[in-house]
Amino acid sequence: MGKIYDITIVGGGAAGLFAAATLSSYIKEGNSLNVLLLEKMHRCGLKIGITGKGRCNLTNTKPWNEFSTHIHPKNIFLKNSFYAMSNMAVMEFFEGIGLPLVVERGDRVFPQSMKALDVVAALERHISSGGIEIRKNSPVVEISHLPDNFVISTREGQIRSRAIIIATGGMSYPTTGSSGDGYAFAKGLGHKITPCFPSLTALTPKNYREEFYGISLKNVSVQLVVNGDVVQEEFGDLDFTNGGIEGPIGFKVSRKGVHSIINGQRVELRLDMKPAVTEKQLQERINRELAQIKGDQLKGLLHKLLPGSLVKLFIEENRGIAVSNLHQRLKCWSFPIAGYVGYERCVVTAGGVSLQEVSQKSMESKLVEGLYFAGEVLDLDGDTGGYNLQIAFSTGAMAAASAAAKITR
Repeated sequence: MGKIYDITIVGGGAAGLFAAATLSSYIKEGNSLNVLLLEKMHRCGLKIGITGKGRCNLTNTKPWNEFSTHIHPKNIFLKNSFYAMSNMAVMEFFEGIGLPLVVERGDRVFPQSMKALDVVAALERHISSGGIEIRKNSPVVEISHLPDNFVISTREGQIRSRAIIIATGGMSYPTTGSSGDGYAFAKGLGHKITPCFPSLTALTPKNYREEFYGISLKNVSVQLVVNGDVVQEEFGDLDFTNGGIEGPIGFKVSRKGVHSIINGQRVELRLDMKPAVTEKQLQERINRELAQIKGDQLKGLLHKLLPGSLVKLFIEENRGIAVSNLHQRLKCWSFPIAGYVGYERCVVTAGGVSLQEVSQKSMESKLVEGLYFAGEVLDLDGDTGGYNLQIAFSTGAMAAASAAAKITR
């Protein structure tokens, strides 16, 4: 079978590229390692290229105690990896390989160029400078484990490797190559897969109308209501798109929302258009405004209280609305949810390789020695805002460092 690689990384997305970049730095320090990166698509980092609307929100500068509240379902699993390759260390790394960064609103970090493809290019340059081989258009068909190495079957033949890092991503945006291969590989090697579902996606209201498409709201709050109980509340910006309700706070409630729909529960979103004031304060404002309005008082009030593009829709969607109950309707606009946008357009996959079977201190499998996992293939995901790429970078770096330490000791 010829050459045996020390470490083979399966998947050239964020986690795989960062694992390879970590190993490249290791090799440059004088350590001898044969490393191979296999990517099924014609290019590495296709999903990185579309993150942050093509600008690539690399990470978030929040300290761990705040950062960790944005990680699901078990943030403690990430703690060791995060401290070994923190958000600050990720920023230092990228600037060190020639990618200047900027920090924007919400502590979000972007490349200064605002071009996601510059992130991929910087990583590939660094990986190649360490002599690591990257093979594109090389989908893996099967991975099997022998007593002292792994056999990786590809269309071109078989590859042997002493250690392997599975960094194949999830199932979101399958056109970028994320089609769930890693779950099959993990299962074939004896691992349990926590059921997967789309997250950071649009929730679609019942009888959703085209007139909503393109409307964006700032500084509103939304409650996620499951079987009549409020289970989550978020404040911020929200967008109505051709998929449904999304944007920063729509995405935040989508994880629990989708999970609840899958479990057959009744899901509703309640939108508070005026979260900064109480119902009583809003009613007092309405009473003051009324004195200034001639003609249609309801429409006149709404033009003072809502974006103009929303007035007609708000009246049509709120049956029985009147000046007398306007304060209540503005504070609680109900959207019963019929469904959600699936993997074709969700940002991240929730679920994945069971965290109980992976060491949080090394990313190594507890079942198969020499097998490591990194990134979205794990049952670990984050909110929108740079958290998911940081998960990929931290776990990719941890898997690479652990594999290298085991191989070279």
